Amino acid sequence: MRSTTEVLHDHLMKRLQGDVEGDLSNYSQDVVMLTGSGEFRGHEGVMQCAGELDRIVGDAEFAYDTTMVSGEYGFLQWSASSGDAAVCDGADSFVVRDGLIVMQTVHYTPR
Repeated sequence: MRSTTEVLHDHLMKRLQGDVEGDLSNYSQDVVMLTGSGEFRGHEGVMQCAGELDRIVGDAEFAYDTTMVSGEYGFLQWSASSGDAAVCDGADSFVVRDGLIVMQTVHYTPR
């Protein structure tokens, strides 16, 4: 079974490559995502949440500023910039069980 570090590393690499569909393999079928714009559930929710960010920042360049792992918990601090928008305060938290993300929080402020 993959560790939290391995799952988050794969998640982040797939997102940098723009492979949101491939990234679904890192998520539980029953994942719960909590964000400033609402609650998203399951793989469909992952796609909706990613689509929302894509609508805001488009083809932005992402930077992963801080990553931390403690047991089944992970934290990511990130930023993104494109010609039209930027995010300076992105922060996600994760719970990984049995090699899959079962819960994620997402926070960012578009500028």
